[in-house]
Parts: sequence; C-alpha cells; structure tokens
Amino acid sequence: MTKEPKIPAALQPDPADYAFDLETVLSSVVGLRAIIPQDAFTAPALGTEREGSGIVIGDDGLLLTMSYLIVEAETVWITAADGRTMPGHALAYDNATGFGLVQPLGKLTLPKLELGNSDAAATGQDALFASAGGRPAAIETKIASRQEFAGYWEYLLDDAIFTAPAHPFWGGGALIGKDGTLLGVGSLALQQSDAEGRRHDMNMIVPINLLHPILDALRQHGRANRTPRPYIGIYAAEDEETVVIGGVATGGPAEHAGLRKGDHVMAVEGEAITTLAELWRALWACGSPGGRITLAVQRDDQMRQVPIVTAEWHSMFKTPRMH
Repeated sequence: MTKEPKIPAALQPDPADYAFDLETVLSSVVGLRAIIPQDAFTAPALGTEREGSGIVIGDDGLLLTMSYLIVEAETVWITAADGRTMPGHALAYDNATGFGLVQPLGKLTLPKLELGNSDAAATGQDALFASAGGRPAAIETKIASRQEFAGYWEYLLDDAIFTAPAHPFWGGGALIGKDGTLLGVGSLALQQSDAEGRRHDMNMIVPINLLHPILDALRQHGRANRTPRPYIGIYAAEDEETVVIGGVATGGPAEHAGLRKGDHVMAVEGEAITTLAELWRALWACGSPGGRITLAVQRDDQMRQVPIVTAEWHSMFKTPRMH
C-alpha cells in the first residue's frame, strides 16, 4: 500500500485561503507503487519496490512523476484519494530533467492539474506541496530559493526550486502555486544553511517549465528529443576541493573500467575538476555515448589515468512491458 502521510493540521492548507477549489486540485495527486525486477540495472541503488506520488496532467489520465520511482518498473499501481486502484504503464523517463510519465491502464476519471509557469515562481512566494492523500497530505510552504543543484547521480539542474518547510513524502509530489497550477515536481529532501549558518530542511523541486519542450516526445517515443548524454555510472560527492566517488553502478561503464569507491576525480580529459557541477558538465561535453574518455583519479596517493567507454543512459535499463 502507498504511504498516506499525515501533515500536522496547523501546516495543512486552509481551503478558505485559496481562490480555487482546493479539494479538486489535490485530487489530481495520486499514489504510485512500482515493482521492479530483481535483476534490473537500477535495483541495487533504488530497490525493487518504490512508492511515491504522480500528478494527473492529461485529459486521458496521463501522470507526471519522477523517473526514479518508475524506471524499469514491471508493474505500476495507481491509488486515487478515494481508494480506487488501477494498474499503470511506465511510459517514459528522462535523465536530464528527472521527469517520468505513467499511463493508467483504465479510466482514471480525475481532474488534471494545469501546467503553470515555473519561471515566474520567485523566492519568498507562497505555495503548497501535495503528495497523494488529499489535504491531510498537503503542506503550506514557501519558495526558499532558486539555484543550481548538482546531484550525486550524474544529474544537474541550472535553476532548481527549493521549498521550506519540507514535506516528508516528497517523491513525485506536486508544488502548486496560488493560482492552482503545477509549478514543479518534488525530487528529494535535503538540508541547506542560511546566512547565519542554521540548517533548514527543504525539498528540491524540478521546475515544470523543463517539461514543456519535451512532453510530446516523451508521450510519443518514451524519451526526450535531445542528443543523449554520455553516462558512466558513478555516484559522487564533493569532498573539500575534490570530488570523491561514493559508489559505482553495478554493471556500469565505471565499474567495468575499474573505478572504485573512494577514488578522487581530479580531471576529465585533462580538465581540472573541483565540484560536482564541473564533473557532470565536463563529462557531458565529451561527445556522444559510446565514446572513450579518460578520468584522472587519485587513489592511495597515486594518480591514475582511467579510460572509460561511456554508455547511453536508457540503454542500461530493462524495457518496460505493456501488461
């Protein structure tokens, strides 16, 4: 069963504060439960049972979510706020934005949430964040900042949205503006420091404007209409003035090349690296997938030149089957 988070009443949105029908808008957010094969490429890192939310964005019930919830899913179950369940199909996922699409295999008969303009979402603006479960699973929040976000999994957003207070069940949840439109999709929770050094829990939201140019291609072809990026399969973090590998994807190019947990990445094709953002940008600048790149890594006080044959992200996965 999909989790049904309960937000403290004082933090839940008050219908009287909104010019739109809050109950109707929140009913567009549904629960998702995905079952992934044991031998799937993403199973070691993401598990074989994943739960989160999806957002109805199409007249046919098309759902928008985060790709990590559904990538390689063999079975997807959709749960509406009224308890109705039906199967769905993992239709598409995009590694650059992190968005994923699910097509219900039945008539969902829920209102769609209109796509808004995330470029107009400014710091300090009021919003609400909703996961599956209606008003008890929604929280009043604010846009705390707009800034670059580099993820440890070969992921980078130039202008992510950060909201606070954080929602405890963020995956695939909806950031909804005061006009009742969708501003973005919840990706993760993290902590950030303010000017006084205090740590605050926040949600990182993928802006909805990143979906507009790729939505048609995702629906029709299962992937975005852009040149694929080279992928090597590492998980990395910043460590003082270097980037350290925290793990390698089982069966991925980095593992085959001999990279290890604890290696410090010092350069890509001779270009010095000190941050995650620099690492990902340097990697993606190395041409098309299937090419050969060289990483300079420091291991046990020794510098090594490690050649890697890159892959295409989608090619690593099991293809979802229509049931």
